[in-house]
Amino acid sequence: MLKFIVKSFIFLIVLNSCKDLEKPQAVMEVEDVSYYTEPYRPQFHFTPEKKWMNDPNGLVYKDSTYHLFYQYYPDSTVWGPMHWGHATSADLIHWKHKPIALFPDEHGYIFSGSAVVDKNNTSGFGMEGNPPLVAIFTYHDMEGEKSGRDNYQTQGIAYSLDNGDSWTKYEGNPVIMNEGMRDFRDPKVFWNELKKNWTLLLVAGDHLQIWHSADLKEWEKVSEFGKDKGAHGGVWECPDMFKLPADGTDEEKWVLLISINPGAPNGGSGTQYFVGDFDGTTFTTDQEVSKWVDMGRDDYAGVTYNNAPNNERIFIGWMSNWAYARDTPTEVWRSAMTVPRNLSLKSNNGELELYSYPVSQLNRIIEHSYEEPALELKALQRRKIPLKYGNQSEIVFRLNSPNTQWIFSNMEGDSLEIQLDNMNKMLWLDRSKSGKVDFKEEFVNGKQRMPIPNLPDGDFEVRMLLDQSSLELFLNKGQYVMTNQIFPNADYTVLTMENLSDTEIKIDSISESKMMRVWD
Repeated sequence: MLKFIVKSFIFLIVLNSCKDLEKPQAVMEVEDVSYYTEPYRPQFHFTPEKKWMNDPNGLVYKDSTYHLFYQYYPDSTVWGPMHWGHATSADLIHWKHKPIALFPDEHGYIFSGSAVVDKNNTSGFGMEGNPPLVAIFTYHDMEGEKSGRDNYQTQGIAYSLDNGDSWTKYEGNPVIMNEGMRDFRDPKVFWNELKKNWTLLLVAGDHLQIWHSADLKEWEKVSEFGKDKGAHGGVWECPDMFKLPADGTDEEKWVLLISINPGAPNGGSGTQYFVGDFDGTTFTTDQEVSKWVDMGRDDYAGVTYNNAPNNERIFIGWMSNWAYARDTPTEVWRSAMTVPRNLSLKSNNGELELYSYPVSQLNRIIEHSYEEPALELKALQRRKIPLKYGNQSEIVFRLNSPNTQWIFSNMEGDSLEIQLDNMNKMLWLDRSKSGKVDFKEEFVNGKQRMPIPNLPDGDFEVRMLLDQSSLELFLNKGQYVMTNQIFPNADYTVLTMENLSDTEIKIDSISESKMMRVWD
């Protein structure tokens, strides 16, 4: 008699009788080829296994582990009662899904926030030799909102003594009450070395509030910023603030991130930044123009890691836009995160600019690189380059060109067009024919534009990361960045390089590499 036991695609053949159970068993493992292979499923970006995801939350590093919490609704692929989903990684590239960290309770849904390592146990939640992780988040009382109250958002905390595997909410929640502000949320907390206490950033409608605490439980508001600064086309959200050395100078400056929805320069959601000073209590800046972390339509609510190794400032954003986030053509899951990026400040033409470039760990999953010969294109000439790795690739080249165009295309007639006019310091991106675009009018909404005022006139790098349903474009090592979702009807198979100028140009060091799948 022969029994067949089938479980999780592992076939185990066992000969009958009790004696036979002690014999070596023949095992054949068959790979589950259906995992993370749905249409448009990214292969090297973070996505939830299923259902809805939005903002990254609680980015913190502890005990050799990077934690990624995120806004999560486990019952649908559209937004609903918010939880904190959870994943961990040792390298920021390969992620392990963890159980849901925080669930809604009597105070409301669990909206965005942050997490810290309370190294000195100021909260009293920890034990000797085991400092707690403390999460700070917004409670959203949906019933209060529906009843017409304005104070339906408050701030709560929770702690973990097992490096994020389980959480206990503070019995004294909420720790910050609301005196009547409709949009009062997204706390980012960090240890303030200047004042030797905790500092909390909180957005309040159209501006930022700064709070202080000695123990993460009792908070006092100490200053405000932004009513007369920055873009104000929508609600301010997801603040973050940190200090960076300013390359090209002998000083350090503070950078403040503020997401805004709507009101981004290319429509819908976007994240602006301010470069200024922080005296431990008040943030100030003489910046008069709005500056943006990413000029694409699909990088929002990004924040940075607390307690990262080597003082790195590592950023992750939500790769979507509230104008159409609920309508994108995926079925099992919805939304992805950007690749993790290192942030830095550099001085160009007397102006400090925030650079954003993929973390070096991403290089570990690059394989099968090949180089094309340098292209010398005469005026108005074009050259087609076959793509070997389709929509799972990295494309890098160096350029010294006043006016060029790059077009991704496939046999289905889809095309994604990028035009660089370095003479007039502007880049254009057109995804109107990139594939599926009719699920929401705002997804196209004309060409996207990115001013590139300080891009070098000489040689610079162009790097593009293509992953099933997204394109991340980095100019000059992250000086200017555009992130966009795309939904082509088939993989792109050709990259057309075109010289739009009236002089010959050279495109050098062209390489295409396959990006390894990280979900095996």
